[in-house]
Amino acid sequence: MNAAVAIIVALVALQRLAELFYAERNTAALKRNGAVEIGRAHYPLIVLLHAAWLVSVVAAQPRVVHINWIALSIFIVLQVLRLWVLASLGPYWTTRIITLKDAPLVRRGPYRYVRHPNYLIVAGEIAALPLAFGETAVAIIFTVLNALVLAWRIRQEDQALAMRRALPAGAGMPTAKG
Repeated sequence: MNAAVAIIVALVALQRLAELFYAERNTAALKRNGAVEIGRAHYPLIVLLHAAWLVSVVAAQPRVVHINWIALSIFIVLQVLRLWVLASLGPYWTTRIITLKDAPLVRRGPYRYVRHPNYLIVAGEIAALPLAFGETAVAIIFTVLNALVLAWRIRQEDQALAMRRALPAGAGMPTAKG
């Protein structure tokens, strides 16, 4: 096993675990304030997909790893964009679809430009990290699997947000992290 790959994947796994703790704390606080969760059925698939992706990146590494610095740089830039999403949503960022009926949507940060910025970032991450280690098959397989799960999730999230999209702009609570 290449030490650089192991260290990078371990750092990504630690980042994801920290995000899960932050998201669970936010989810609990939002639910205490009357928010509800939508679309629970797909959530275990998302967790499984991300865990399998990280395991696959480690398991599929070639005998000799030549780091693709462009792909790794893209992955690092995506981490900065990910932090922008988290900062924009603050205590409203979760890994689940959590919605508060009359709260206006967040329209600051990357949400000014695209509807689901985090999903775009995750799609890029899922491709870039394995490509950084020459694992094209892992990048393709998990990009396709992620697209399938996100299609399901985005449909559910958009339905949950439909009534709130008409509310006035403001710094209210969005759903999930999309």
